[in-house]
Amino acid sequence: MQKKININNVSVGGKPFVFIGGPCVIEGREITLKTAEALCRITEELRIPFIFKSSYDKANRTSIESFRGLGIAEGLKILAEIKQSTGIPVLTDVHSAEEARAAAEVVDVLQVPALLSRQTDLLVACGKTGKPVNIKKGQFLSPHDMQHAIRKVESTGNNRIIVTERGTSFGYNTLVNDFRAIPIMKTFGYPVVFDATHSIQKPGAGPGRSGGEREFVFPLAKAALAVGADGIFMEVHINPGQALCDGDNSIPLNDLPFMLKTLKKIEEAL
Repeated sequence: MQKKININNVSVGGKPFVFIGGPCVIEGREITLKTAEALCRITEELRIPFIFKSSYDKANRTSIESFRGLGIAEGLKILAEIKQSTGIPVLTDVHSAEEARAAAEVVDVLQVPALLSRQTDLLVACGKTGKPVNIKKGQFLSPHDMQHAIRKVESTGNNRIIVTERGTSFGYNTLVNDFRAIPIMKTFGYPVVFDATHSIQKPGAGPGRSGGEREFVFPLAKAALAVGADGIFMEVHINPGQALCDGDNSIPLNDLPFMLKTLKKIEEAL
């Protein structure tokens, strides 16, 4: 039987689906607060449970020259302000055991990045915080392999776990989605979220950065919900053309209401 993961006033697992979204990286206080407030208004109006996501550091950027974020101290300060001012749960990436312990003092969900989904020490450290842990499936893993990542967190006594599908490497600079992954990973007993924006990323395909095919975000999100995803994850930016990270695969904020309305209709039809 699949668990429901309660995160403050949000329940992940089953209906209604949960929306996890926000800018890829914290670019500054004002733009992050503005985006969070707008996302709160949109999701509240549509009655869609919402978790805000943004990263204080993107430690796996393509180039040494790429913008990584404001760092853990300033980033957590901004996430704490968002949490206090909006009352919504917040989620962020962590990259080490030390970061997991520090971030757990502020955020509601710790996210293990896809490229770190086999890192035992990180998974165990996240589990030991007692916080919900969102494990993103590595691009190099089969969906069946994720049961081992789950067990590493469970070994700490923490069963507040979410698993996120974000595509599979298919040759150079390309990801594809095998939608069998969602029902397969749901057999592990935990909610499964679909990351629609990272799934259409083209890793390393840009000039010293990753590219993306934004036009496929919406159709893939619809397909994921239709096959049973418990949540949809999207990176959302006020102006993706000026985003400092993952702009090519981020959704413009103004496009989001129509997408969420349609996804809600799909869920109602199911």
